[in-house]
Amino acid sequence: MIDQDRLLDRFRPLWAELAEIGRDPDTGGYLRYAWSAAELACRRWFVDQAARRDLTVSVDGNGNLWARWLPDGVDPATAAVVTGSHFDSVPHGGGYDGPLGVVSAFLAVDELRDQGFVPGRPITVAAFVEEEGSRFGVACLGSRLLTGGIAPRRALALRDRSGVSLAEAMAAAGADPAAAGPDPQRLAGIKAFVELHIEQGRALVDLDAPVGVASMIWPHGRWRLEVSGEGNHAGTTRMADRRDPMLTCAYAVLAADAEARRLGAHATVGRIEVRPNATNAIPVQVRSWLDARAADAATLAELVEAVVSRAHARSVADGTTVTVVAESASPPVEFDPGLARRLVDAASTATSDVPATTSAVPGSTPVPVLPTAAGHDAGILAGHVPTAMIFVRNPSGVSHAPAEAATDADCVAGIRSLAAVLAELAAR
Repeated sequence: MIDQDRLLDRFRPLWAELAEIGRDPDTGGYLRYAWSAAELACRRWFVDQAARRDLTVSVDGNGNLWARWLPDGVDPATAAVVTGSHFDSVPHGGGYDGPLGVVSAFLAVDELRDQGFVPGRPITVAAFVEEEGSRFGVACLGSRLLTGGIAPRRALALRDRSGVSLAEAMAAAGADPAAAGPDPQRLAGIKAFVELHIEQGRALVDLDAPVGVASMIWPHGRWRLEVSGEGNHAGTTRMADRRDPMLTCAYAVLAADAEARRLGAHATVGRIEVRPNATNAIPVQVRSWLDARAADAATLAELVEAVVSRAHARSVADGTTVTVVAESASPPVEFDPGLARRLVDAASTATSDVPATTSAVPGSTPVPVLPTAAGHDAGILAGHVPTAMIFVRNPSGVSHAPAEAATDADCVAGIRSLAAVLAELAAR
């Protein structure tokens, strides 16, 4: 049985080691972009943690990190049970999104060893690159490259806001861009993947449950809307003579909100670039990014089609032109139901002594199974290997922002659940 106090004493200092890396002292949020100095510091931390535990570290051609526990007598060719997450963040994001899954993975290995558990197959801790897509624009880029979900040539040509390409960023960090691409041999060596992640909502708060299990991921994607008009003087150009792309963009943002509410979907425009970006000039071009998500593929397609159609219609009135580019798209993901059931059973046993923090919800289960509208590397891997996810309660309900949170006790509940399912999956 896992000792709760001992695990708390282990979690707190290990979590503190990562807590200040990439943290903005003004906002309290994190700036850990893929292949940046902050993310590279996290990667060095990963290698150090693996070395402390005598785990063998390898780096695939895409920069994803792998730390393998291979006990004596186990055939190295045996498919491994893999767990982990990512280090990179959205701009000024929360500290738990990603790193909690990596820290929990190392601590789950520690707990299994303390219990005297000897796995019958390798257990591997993984950290994927550019999960958020905040630097190069494509989410889950490391896992997409690994699985062949994006062509290496396209990925390496992606550029960040400073004009640096992925190939250039990798080379600057000492990685070989020529090695990027699918790795079917590594994929074939994965028996199952379990990702622990902070919940990015408040379902577990409402259900008064410290942990939950994912059932599916909504289909989602990112679309770039480029609206071109005519740059001109803000003071001398008559309103009737203007071809202002900002008007078309603003209309598209409002249309996205209206259509998402009509369809019960989610639509967000959180990033806009304006040229020339001058206070006293009518823009010549406005680029915006639409993040759209829905419970099913048909609804998502209807949402995007409606937004694009309304943007084109408005552009006629504004005298502008609209170009739409799909930057990434992820289909709905149903996690392996058998693996999810095993995870629920393992987590239920592991957290059976965790007290409720509020009055229990009538009819609720100890470990709820719930869908998520957030994308994850687990969703990419799910098309290739059995995959499941554990969610840890987020009392704020806020994610991708500094207010994202989790209690140490709930984090420990997640680690206990993860250790239990790893033991079951890797048993001799």
